[in-house]
Amino acid sequence: MKLIIISGRSGSGKTAAIQSLEDLGYYCIDNLPAALLPQFANHMETTGLHQQVAIGIDARNQSQDLANFPNIVEQLRNNQNQIEIVFLDAQNDILLQRYSSTRRKHPLSTPELSLTEAIEQESVLLDPVNKMATLVLDTTNLSVQTLRQLVQDQIAKVEDKEIALLFESFGFKHGAPNDADFIFDVRCLPNPYWVPELRRYTGMDQPIQDFLSRESDVEDMYNDIFRFIDRWVEKFRQNNRSYLTIAIGCTGGQHRSVYLVEQLTKGFYSRFSNIQKRHRELKN
Repeated sequence: MKLIIISGRSGSGKTAAIQSLEDLGYYCIDNLPAALLPQFANHMETTGLHQQVAIGIDARNQSQDLANFPNIVEQLRNNQNQIEIVFLDAQNDILLQRYSSTRRKHPLSTPELSLTEAIEQESVLLDPVNKMATLVLDTTNLSVQTLRQLVQDQIAKVEDKEIALLFESFGFKHGAPNDADFIFDVRCLPNPYWVPELRRYTGMDQPIQDFLSRESDVEDMYNDIFRFIDRWVEKFRQNNRSYLTIAIGCTGGQHRSVYLVEQLTKGFYSRFSNIQKRHRELKN
């Protein structure tokens, strides 16, 4: 049986992630007491009714059960279950905005505990789960649709036992992604932004691609990043890593980083079956 444990702070998109797995045919239960996970998994194995199961675990669990989460996971793995732990999170100010817009009550908030304090307390309670995660998704800049697609893509990767590579472009002026395994800074490369007739295009457009493809430094940067990832990705897979996120950053996330993500995605398509890309700053 494959068991996916979905956790994360309230407002980070846990419900959307569980719904995404349900759409993939998973048997899903939200907010199961963590202490019951071994018994539940054993029951599922015994009955054989469901071979793909997703369980939501959040801060509404008893604190001692969350603190004991590493031991619970070890017990599950000793029973030969295939376990994946996905942890969702977002920046504090984004969580506050989401709660303000929905006007929902935080599960830990009380008359004596403000929303900000509840969010901070939730981080402490869920820290043992966060540290056990095999995949951490930062949903700060993700739409619900993008989040669902990412979860589906990553879980689909787990099916074929091959590591998934996600190449992501971003702009440093908007902040670096918190969930990247590797971040490459390409701001040293020639910038099409300073060519007036190219400024309105992005790295997805042919004029930018033509401009950057003529630059030897861009080619050298591409080759160095490609060789680095190609050399080390197998070591990560052998170390039981299922997902690897490679972020490429330029100043605004419009030209150089987008171009390099497009080229790296093409370069790795022939080597891996699960290659994904995302352009964080593009609005299409």
